[in-house]
Amino acid sequence: MNKVGLLTIGQSPRSDITPTFEEIFDKDIEIVERGALDSLNEAQLLTVIARKEKNICVSRLRDDRSIIMCRRKLLPLLQNELSKLQEEVDMVIVLCTDDLPTLTCEKPVFYPKRIVTQAISAMFDQPKIGLIIPLEEQRRSVLEKWEGVSEDITVAVASPYDYGNFEEAARYLKDYRVDIIILDCLGYNEEHRQFVRKESGILTILPRTLVARMVLEYL
Repeated sequence: MNKVGLLTIGQSPRSDITPTFEEIFDKDIEIVERGALDSLNEAQLLTVIARKEKNICVSRLRDDRSIIMCRRKLLPLLQNELSKLQEEVDMVIVLCTDDLPTLTCEKPVFYPKRIVTQAISAMFDQPKIGLIIPLEEQRRSVLEKWEGVSEDITVAVASPYDYGNFEEAARYLKDYRVDIIILDCLGYNEEHRQFVRKESGILTILPRTLVARMVLEYL
């Protein structure tokens, strides 16, 4: 039986994400979950919260709260959990669409950022891309991530964790006549995708399902 590790930048288990992978994967595939913040107590969580830092990440805690973290403080915690997880599984999926180039692992690691950007590059030649992201503060880093795929990128904000205004985001991107919309966070779900697709009338990509199907080909 293959064992696949799901590594979240928040806390595990991710009851909002894991069922998608379970649905797409074969029943003979075992999923093992770990989170960068799993070992932190409430007081320690305060130490990783972003204050004035520019490089930030957002994720979900075990009790469904969202947390905005300083990327610099997050990475060592993520590496620590990855180092332990690699001993238990055959491969790892990082549940984050950010670029995380400093992580090291002895097992194959699937990074959603690489899978999604390369898939869009294969589908289109310099498309007009519409991105929906959780936080306004992520705009600069997200644009840098996608600049190699397109020179025409429009960003809208709607958080999957805090009742984001998806109707406004979808109509905003529709007004800009983008070719494709990407929900650029693993926290977005199929309900979000269907709503945005319906409101905008534009092809909408959900990274978590794209990643799950890509990994399934590897298993």
